[in-house]
Amino acid sequence: MKYRNAQDIFPEALLKQIQRYVSGETIYIPAGNGKRSWGETSGYQQFIRERNAAIKADFEAGKTIDDLMEKYCLSYDSIKRIVYSKKEVSMLKYSATLESAKAYAEAEKLDAWIHLYLNEEGRNIPFSDGLKKCDRYYFSPALVPLKFFKRCSGPEPEMKYRVDALWWDHKLGELKKTIEATPDFVNKCAPMFVEYTGGEFVLNDGNHRLQAYKDLGYEKAWVLFWITEEDEYQDFLKKYGEYVKDCVVIRK
Repeated sequence: MKYRNAQDIFPEALLKQIQRYVSGETIYIPAGNGKRSWGETSGYQQFIRERNAAIKADFEAGKTIDDLMEKYCLSYDSIKRIVYSKKEVSMLKYSATLESAKAYAEAEKLDAWIHLYLNEEGRNIPFSDGLKKCDRYYFSPALVPLKFFKRCSGPEPEMKYRVDALWWDHKLGELKKTIEATPDFVNKCAPMFVEYTGGEFVLNDGNHRLQAYKDLGYEKAWVLFWITEEDEYQDFLKKYGEYVKDCVVIRK
């Protein structure tokens, strides 16, 4: 287990609060989601590889696509892509970058990249689990005006997901420093995740980035859209189709 100095991690005000309870001692901070089950974090890629191999083996043994849909609880299009695909997830190099997301999308494996990203270091496991509950439409990253989006997380009272103001400011400040110090950061960083539902955009992942981009004067950033309902998918295309006309779209 790696030892880290709390003074190098926490903002001064938060550190003083912690020191009210413990000072000068080594403490263990457990992961926020407890013990991870099989298939999470980096193990998800192994799970995808083994599942796809099993599906292909069953298909070659004579099972129909309908049989496989029932056995593996996947859609027709998902099974078809797996059994006829020549490029496996194992051949792709994952990283939390725009380039990697685009590569997975071109191989029609965007859902695998999404779950790898969300499970990496426990970034947002509950969100990943929720996406797996039913098929969704996923668009490969698109460069979209930031004016369309607003935060749902932050220290403000109206935010759906409230966070400590000191911690928010600390993370936002560090992110701005990174963006300013990294040439072409917006074209390298992973895309933000946005759901389109009820005719509105909901920013699921990337609240700090959105605020940092706006504060630093950026007008556009890369976004990965996802939609659940067919009617909302059609509505999205009607209103915003020009921004995703070159995107790869999958439903999984």
